[in-house]
Amino acid sequence: MLGKSLGVCFVFAALLMAYHGEAEVARDNFIGTRGSQFVMNGRPFYFNGFNSYWLMYMASDPSTRDKVTDTFAQASKYEMNLARTWAFSDGGYRALQTSPGLYNDDMFKGLDFVVAEAKKHGIYLLLSLVNNWEGFGGKRQYVQWAKDKGHYLNNDDDFFTNPIVKQYYKNHVKAVLTRINSITGVAYKDDPTIFAWELMNEPRCQSDLSGKAIQGWVEEMSAYVKSIDTKHLVEVGMEGFYGESMPEKKQNNPGYEVGTDFIANNRVPHVDFTTIHLYPDQWVPGSNDEVQAEFVHKWIQTHIDDSKSVIGKPIMVTEFGKSSRSSGYNVKARDNYFSSIFNSVYRCARTGGPCGGALFWQVMAQGMGDWSDGYDVVLEQSPSTVGVIFEQSREISSLNQIKFATSADY
Repeated sequence: MLGKSLGVCFVFAALLMAYHGEAEVARDNFIGTRGSQFVMNGRPFYFNGFNSYWLMYMASDPSTRDKVTDTFAQASKYEMNLARTWAFSDGGYRALQTSPGLYNDDMFKGLDFVVAEAKKHGIYLLLSLVNNWEGFGGKRQYVQWAKDKGHYLNNDDDFFTNPIVKQYYKNHVKAVLTRINSITGVAYKDDPTIFAWELMNEPRCQSDLSGKAIQGWVEEMSAYVKSIDTKHLVEVGMEGFYGESMPEKKQNNPGYEVGTDFIANNRVPHVDFTTIHLYPDQWVPGSNDEVQAEFVHKWIQTHIDDSKSVIGKPIMVTEFGKSSRSSGYNVKARDNYFSSIFNSVYRCARTGGPCGGALFWQVMAQGMGDWSDGYDVVLEQSPSTVGVIFEQSREISSLNQIKFATSADY
């Protein structure tokens, strides 16, 4: 990590030169884009942050709400400025959306609390609108709702093409974006605390590897979000798998396809930036540390290059982590893995590249052992990992020319 600060004082002039002549997509106090950069009020802006999918759930119960406040306080202490979390919970126990268009207001008030607390602690939010996976309902629940109404659907991937299901999703989008926060009184679509909307967590459609199903869905749904909310950025929620639009790039995939197309999906006009996830322990199982490290480096660099040169938009690493359940795990290995990814992000950012930041998976509060997925980082119990995260936060912060506008500034 030594030497990362060298040359920082020369960075901003280079960035401004790179911006010359490019249109800016932004409004006052909202994060926007200019070319392949994130900007805030016309100046470059970068992120270091975390995932905590559980925030709304814990915030909806007064007895566990302090876990949200404590998590944001800890994150702010270590200068993290972005959190990614779920703005969905579809069907099942303590659901946000109990059935199509019907909502549990206690859960919505939990999400209100998350947004309000994030603002207090100077942390932006990246809010995901539905899950590809079964956790918290996902596309399977949407398809089941349609089946329960007597509609015939073949499989869960009909989520992307069935008009009934697509309307269910649009209704949820509208309900979230137009929600008036019961604490702040500000509609979500008007709140600059929210950095961006994510259409779906890790969309996959392996029944259609041509990519047409997801491509059509991304085009339709990104346009729909923008028809309601022109102030916030939109991203797809992709892991980064390549598809048919540039088949020569499929060699970069970890041996299989998932029905997404990193190039075509992110070229959609209403999609503002690209994302990748990184799980080499899952994607290239059985490989040694050296092979996995090589995959990680290539995955990041290839997507950075394509985001800038082919797509012309910023990129963020929105999920990465090291599982304590993987073979040979130890905290030092996790720290080294985090450092490696942070270094790649910072090198790109400080030279005016398109990489705007990284969010590790995931922060959990103390006392949430039953929620552990192996990737969790309890900040109060992880001093060496926190040290790695904090250094990255300071380095990223050094690139920002403007600080987050806290609630006191509104």
